[in-house]
Amino acid sequence: MSDILGEIIAKAKAKNKNIVLPEGEDKRVVAAACEVVKEGFARITLLGCREEILAANKNADLSGVNVVNPLTDPNADKYAEILFKAREGKINKKTGLPEYADVAAAKASILKDYTMYGALMLKAGDVDGMVSGACHSTANTLRPGLQVIKTAPGINTVSSCFIMIAPKAHEYNPDGVAVFADCAINIEPDAKQIADIALSSAETAKNIAGIEPRVAMLSFSTKGSGNDDKYFKSVPKMQEATALAKEMAPDLKLDGEFQFDAATAPEVGELKAPGSTVAGHANVFIFPNINAGNIGYKIAQRFGGYMALGPVCQGFAKPINDLSRGCNVDDVKAVVAITALQAE
Repeated sequence: MSDILGEIIAKAKAKNKNIVLPEGEDKRVVAAACEVVKEGFARITLLGCREEILAANKNADLSGVNVVNPLTDPNADKYAEILFKAREGKINKKTGLPEYADVAAAKASILKDYTMYGALMLKAGDVDGMVSGACHSTANTLRPGLQVIKTAPGINTVSSCFIMIAPKAHEYNPDGVAVFADCAINIEPDAKQIADIALSSAETAKNIAGIEPRVAMLSFSTKGSGNDDKYFKSVPKMQEATALAKEMAPDLKLDGEFQFDAATAPEVGELKAPGSTVAGHANVFIFPNINAGNIGYKIAQRFGGYMALGPVCQGFAKPINDLSRGCNVDDVKAVVAITALQAE
């Protein structure tokens, strides 16, 4: 375990938050739930039938794990009411009819959709965060959040980042950790969305990674050295995003647009962007689109040996995080710890 991940888990232990895991049918999730409770860095609410979970996981020790079966949960009616009110007036695009005709219809739906059930527990304040996605798509995990949790005040964009943990100390990354965004959710964000992503990523850097954010808005251009007006206008987009983000958070150390070397190497930053407080010293990197972000984090992971924690979801009013369907037990535990730190 890296020192930084160990610090994240230690801070999560001090917060003692309750995290709901809707996927009680997944053996990795069950094993992680048991280990998290045993190690004591979060309380766990696991959704499913206790008898069925134990039958499928013969060696599971569920003592200390709060197992909730939605089919018999007395709070199901309360959650159905919350969902009905949250979606009242919304029309199903396929049928042209209301999404839920009444509270009974909402209840029937959530008893088949445990991810939504978990999101409603979070909305009601009965848990502090949710982690899902081990056996469900990102869309299935994030949709309930977008529908009932909504975005945090001042933020209109749900995004993702990876917390990138260095394998060893490096002159261009003295913190030993960096934040890359958005690498998993927003395919071609506009300038306002990128500004939102930058502010959310700075919060993640400070509250989860434990570093003082210095945010670089990335491009193939540094301070107007290049342009692509004839093609995609990505340079003007990053310039506009930089201006918007500075206006939204004037005290945040944020600058751009920068090429990656100008953002990380002091000698290049001084040459290309003299006087910048971020150039050559960035630790939060905001990419112009998902192509650049996804490729960038995987290069760092595979060629550079970085550990990539995430994707960490940002921008929700309450924490929801998505697992990779290829995750292992340790991945689930790490995301639970991150989610606990995001909780108020």
